This record gives sequence, C-alpha cells and structure tokens, in this order.
Amino acid sequence: MPHLELVRADHADALLAFELENREYFAASIPDRGDDYFAEFAARHAQLLQWQVEGTDFFHVLVTDTGRIAGRVNLVEVADGSAELGYRIAQNHAGQGLATAAVAEIRKLAATTYGLTTLRAKVTLDNPASHKVLERNGFVATGERVLNGKPAVTYLCELG
Repeated sequence: MPHLELVRADHADALLAFELENREYFAASIPDRGDDYFAEFAARHAQLLQWQVEGTDFFHVLVTDTGRIAGRVNLVEVADGSAELGYRIAQNHAGQGLATAAVAEIRKLAATTYGLTTLRAKVTLDNPASHKVLERNGFVATGERVLNGKPAVTYLCELG
C-alpha cells in the first residue's frame, strides 16, 4: 500500500514521471497543465518546496514500495486555519481506494501537523468518484460554482 510523504527535492524525477505518464488521463477530467509546466518542471518543483518552507502550501506524494509515485495530495492556500485540498491518483492505481485513504491521512496531518481546522475542496459534477472520496471523509457540500468551465460542487470539512 502506498504511503504519504511530504514532497522533497529528491521526489522531482519520480514526480515528473508521474505527471508525464498520467498527463492524458488527468486531462480527461481537469485542465491540462500545459507544455510549459513540463519544460520548466525543475523550477516549478523548487518553487513548491519554497512554498512549503513558507507554510503557504504543503504538497504530498503517495509513494509505492518500489519508489514510484501513485498519487498526489496537496494542501494549498493555507491561511487562517484553513486550506484547499486537491488530489490526483495515477490511472493504474485508480479505483483501489487510494484516494479515500490518502484524504483520510491528509485530514489527520492537516489537524495534527499543520494545525488546520477546516479543509475546502471543489469537484466538477462529472467526477463522481471524487465526490464519493470527499463524502466518505466527512466533507459536506456547501454550494455550487463553475470550475474550469464546468458545473462543480464546493465542499467543507471541519477537522475539530
């Protein structure tokens, strides 16, 4: 079973491979990151590490026993005891309960390690699996919005 790790400098190569291998799969449900993301990956990775040092964002990877990355789970826009949750699971690991388990683990970390009291999330209506992941982890739908040009639902999870 993959385990969650805070992103480090030495994750860069595996993280880039994960994003490239799953690019088309992810683009089917969320906007593609664009060619510049991959061309400038080293600088982007360094920026993510700096944001972690500053405490504004926390990026995590799900690492398999063989050292490959099976997914990402991120807490971004950390402020005032709250953060936005985002996650993505590799195509070859989808449907195995990894997202549900990873979100459960990040909820614990958010409260105990990062001192957060609430998490926010948003999911497009055409992504029912992510709705289930959030709802299984205590997230409650709070409203509707448009996300990347598609109807979406906003969620909130109280960590207290």
